[in-house]
Amino acid sequence: MRRSFLALCLFLAAGLAHAQFAAFVLPARFELKAKPGEKLAEVLEIGNDDTNPGDYRFRTADWTMKADGGVDFRPDALDPGSCRPWVRLERLNLRIASKAKRRYRFEVHVPADAPEGLCRFAILIEPGGDVAPVAPSSGIQMPIVGRLGIIVYIRIGDSKPKLTLERLAVQPVNGRDTAVAIFRNEGNAHGRPEGTLAGTDASGRPFDFTVAPLPILPGETRAIPIWAQDSPDGRPGGATFPVKLKGVVEWEGGRQPVDATVGK
Repeated sequence: MRRSFLALCLFLAAGLAHAQFAAFVLPARFELKAKPGEKLAEVLEIGNDDTNPGDYRFRTADWTMKADGGVDFRPDALDPGSCRPWVRLERLNLRIASKAKRRYRFEVHVPADAPEGLCRFAILIEPGGDVAPVAPSSGIQMPIVGRLGIIVYIRIGDSKPKLTLERLAVQPVNGRDTAVAIFRNEGNAHGRPEGTLAGTDASGRPFDFTVAPLPILPGETRAIPIWAQDSPDGRPGGATFPVKLKGVVEWEGGRQPVDATVGK
């Protein structure tokens, strides 16, 4: 299986020394189901790609997803209704030898009176020892900052998403105009859309467009990017609007044909 490297949040300037936080983890997320009163036991694998032993600390966090798909972690306080008190971590600190891997266990003890719905939290992996500073220029020192966040979703009972594709639109994503599908979730679990759409841009170039499988949380309305892939002639994605899209977008419990022009 290919290693799933997560964003390490390394804030480094040009000419820095090598990063000491060189962890990787499999899998990048867990999507689980449980009944009230059930205990889940799961295992992840963490590795150290550095040439030196690595010290890591583990803790849980609540999180929210930003409009651009980034995640804000909140480890220092419990959100209202947080299910983090259900979580049991194998240990809070771990040393891994150079170029080695370890299995790491965690459990989730779902209370017998847990309501039907979605439990979600993150397991954070951060540097566990002193983080050595680096010197990007003379007289300036900066710490190396790194963090991995493994997202865990647990559907309690018969919870399910209820997605509705409201409309297609064009919105800026990462500074570029991008086709998006705007979904609303009226269910009590998260859902993910998927699909590949055939498209033609304003210049007549054909593209395949892929619906990003981002989660849509309960009660949330979210714009999901529809990414233009490289065109058949090998030119990089970057369709010129308006774009005509045709195909089917699917999700758990639903599907919707698409035959529309966006960005008029």
